[in-house]
Amino acid sequence: MLENTILANLLYNADYFGKVFPYLKEEYFEEYHVKKLFATLDEYVAAYKEAPSMEALFISLEKRRDMNEEQFAQAKDIVNELELDEGTNQEWLVAETEKFCQDRDLFNAVRRAILILDGEDKEYDKGAIPQLLQDSLGVSFDTNIGHDFLEDADARFEYYTRVEERLPFDIEILNKITQGGLPRKSLTLLLATTGAGKSLVKCHMAAAALTQGKNVLYVTAELSEEEVGRRIDANMMTTNVNDLKKMDQAVYQKRIKRIKDKTLGKLIIKEYPTTTANAAHIRHLLNELRLKKGFVPDIIFIDYLNIMASTRIKGAAAANSYTLVKSIAEEMRGLAMEFNVPIVSSSQLNRGGYENADVDLTNTSESMGITHTADAIFALITSEELEQLGQLMIKQLKNRWGDLSYYRRFVVGINRAQMKLHDLEEGAQGNVQNEPTIDPNDDSAFGAHKRNRKRIEVGDGVLS
Repeated sequence: MLENTILANLLYNADYFGKVFPYLKEEYFEEYHVKKLFATLDEYVAAYKEAPSMEALFISLEKRRDMNEEQFAQAKDIVNELELDEGTNQEWLVAETEKFCQDRDLFNAVRRAILILDGEDKEYDKGAIPQLLQDSLGVSFDTNIGHDFLEDADARFEYYTRVEERLPFDIEILNKITQGGLPRKSLTLLLATTGAGKSLVKCHMAAAALTQGKNVLYVTAELSEEEVGRRIDANMMTTNVNDLKKMDQAVYQKRIKRIKDKTLGKLIIKEYPTTTANAAHIRHLLNELRLKKGFVPDIIFIDYLNIMASTRIKGAAAANSYTLVKSIAEEMRGLAMEFNVPIVSSSQLNRGGYENADVDLTNTSESMGITHTADAIFALITSEELEQLGQLMIKQLKNRWGDLSYYRRFVVGINRAQMKLHDLEEGAQGNVQNEPTIDPNDDSAFGAHKRNRKRIEVGDGVLS
């Protein structure tokens, strides 16, 4: 029934055709003559960049050498019997077609895996099975066909005059440097060494957004779902993270109820095995959450960039870490654009970053390419002195929404036991040593070095 509905709409519904045809495959259809009917349609579109007329379709079908007369007659009968139900909800039909593709692709992947295990499929060995299953789980539609410059002019003007919606921080200095918070369709990266607080900052931000009544999606490829939940529990309950295991269940349930009563938002934590999840998996997750739970996130956290996968780079090609991480960053920012949501992720420092008390963009682990992709990059810097003061230093490395000279470095309060950040008195910022101003008249070797470094950074576009 669904296959016939899909075929009818492919032939008679141009809007539906444009949204779903790129994602359909011949092997998704069960009957041989239906497979060849779709193959004919696919070949015609590839050659002429449009759907065929009925006459062209029948002529093309008749010319096929992989169909006998009976199969041709069966295919022709199906086409003649197809009818378009104009009352069908198009959004529902597209969603059902996407699910059809996902189910068929997974079925085919499992069937092929069985053939590989039985030794009947010689093309792949057993090591290919995880990738086959992973690819099938990442099947999803991208139905956005773009902005029509002339037809969408009114919408564009509205965008010009609309105050940009931002998700504010609960830390005032972060609101100052970002002009009010994180805009939608943006990618923000936290850059730090292991243990500096990347996950802590993301968990705090997630808790703060939930407190504001926002829907939050936290994707983790490092920590378990339960561990992320534990850290956010500690933050929102103002409890030491290690004391949660000692807490009486009745007390815990009372505090959870108190959190529920204070927010209209939801927090979904999704765990993926390290280096397996890519943008397609997250897109599928977002669509599933919307359809099954009515959940649409206001912000997404991804922990973290370097241990995600790419939809474009697989297998041996992934050995080039520069290209891989750059690709992942680009795909994550693409998700932010597609789903109209800010995404916050993080990246490790490279070896040079571990050896320096301060960092810059050259310390980005594995890929300078991500510095061009991200909208904002903040380095998290710690030291024994800062730890004793209960402070975390943050350095702006890139900020498309603010002036880098305004609080280039600043400190926030940190309570690692409770997984919380907090504002500090303004006087605390007076102790922060910012980078010295470059004097163009300084003829010393050090002055020349600073000027050259600045020119290189600006020339590379990393400070834009």
